[in-house]
Amino acid sequence: MTEKTSIPEGIWIKCKECKDTIYSKDFQENLYVCPKCQHHERLGAAERIATLLDANSFVEFDADLRPVDVLEFVDSKSYAARIVETEKKLGTKDAIVCGRGTILGHSVEISIFDFAYMGGSMGSVVGEKITRSIERGIAEKRPVIIVSCSGGARMQESTLSLMQMAKTSAALHELGRHGIPYISLLTDPTTGGVTASFAMLGDLNIAEPKALIGFAGPRVIEQTIRQKLPNGFQRSEFLLEHGMLDMVVHRKDLPATISHSLGLLGF
Repeated sequence: MTEKTSIPEGIWIKCKECKDTIYSKDFQENLYVCPKCQHHERLGAAERIATLLDANSFVEFDADLRPVDVLEFVDSKSYAARIVETEKKLGTKDAIVCGRGTILGHSVEISIFDFAYMGGSMGSVVGEKITRSIERGIAEKRPVIIVSCSGGARMQESTLSLMQMAKTSAALHELGRHGIPYISLLTDPTTGGVTASFAMLGDLNIAEPKALIGFAGPRVIEQTIRQKLPNGFQRSEFLLEHGMLDMVVHRKDLPATISHSLGLLGF
């Protein structure tokens, strides 16, 4: 009797779009893009840093900022408990990582959302960290990049989270007044108050292919206007066709595209 051969967990993965089976090492080397259908898998902050920035160039700032349950908000559980549980599970203190790095030699201030932390929701810490990143860009005359991947404003912080829309937008206005470029990279998904503020304010708005980008979800819109939405509505390609994006760029081409753009802008 021959022994049964077992395959270690994690050797193969299944594409969420076409359901094709992919060797995990090949998937990682292909920047987490399906080689068959080109589906761009959602990235965490660490993977985004590895695929976008020059190796070993990233220096993180404000890593110790963490949310506080000022409103003592409770839904199915308290916000305070959610903060503790999520931090323990992920090892990160909020939904964004901010720092400085280089992209093909171009020095940038960069903020990267992590959807795994409460759906990448924007609360007071996210707004504060983005604003500090922009202020560093102004002080050091360094371009600013924000990589959005978010469900929108964090409901557990109520009006405090909505205030971050105005706060970050005001900081970006000041950045523009100093003639320093801001590149917004929109990934799947970018929705809610994030879309309605800094994500669409870039001097250059770039999106990954087929990313969901919008304010309200398609189902809510259909119920409101009582009409069927067109195919591809709220996807990157639809927004590009209707003038809301400047480019849709494959993940493998992002470093070269951003580097070239910064060079044209004199940075």
